[in-house]
Amino acid sequence: MQEVRKKRNELLAQTVIKGLKSRNMEGYYASGREEAREIALSLIPEGASVTNGGTFSAEEIGLVDAVKAGNYRYIDRKDSKDRYTAEREAYSCDCFLSSVNAMTNDGILINIDGNANRVSAIAYGPKKVIFIVGMNKVAGDDIDSALKRARNEAATINAQRFGLDTPCTKTGACMDCKSPDNICCQFLITRYSKHPGRIHVILVNEELGF
Repeated sequence: MQEVRKKRNELLAQTVIKGLKSRNMEGYYASGREEAREIALSLIPEGASVTNGGTFSAEEIGLVDAVKAGNYRYIDRKDSKDRYTAEREAYSCDCFLSSVNAMTNDGILINIDGNANRVSAIAYGPKKVIFIVGMNKVAGDDIDSALKRARNEAATINAQRFGLDTPCTKTGACMDCKSPDNICCQFLITRYSKHPGRIHVILVNEELGF
């Protein structure tokens, strides 16, 4: 059954890549984590400044560790004494690593954020944005389906992971709350890239992230 699913994902990925191309974004297919990591590294020039806004998927494939160990200037907001300043450096960095909370079959990217440092850097600033996206995050033909996945699965799991006091951590589904702890403050829908060669989406035939 797993092989059947992988074949389906491989075929679906080609549809998604066509959709991304129509939206002035570059799409790539990787059969697994190692291939995804190599594709990502091929997109990052040596000596480039690199950071991220929090991406479990890039960590899962070993990309963050590879960048830290390589010939790059990695801006690590987690280890910075001044996290706010480190996050602001993202706007002028060469490469920003991210994932999506969900995306449509035709290449629309959906992201939800609490502090907005991640979605704002995706929208503007870094010269290049590289998304690592497990095929589990491709959520259907329309924006509503992708938004439902982002709110009820990605955001809910992240709220639970961070130990936040929100209704979704107790019910397992988005309650459209206005809790002080809520992380669904900013919604970013990326339907087209104004700048060619800026947004790169690597689709990985594995389950990655949330």
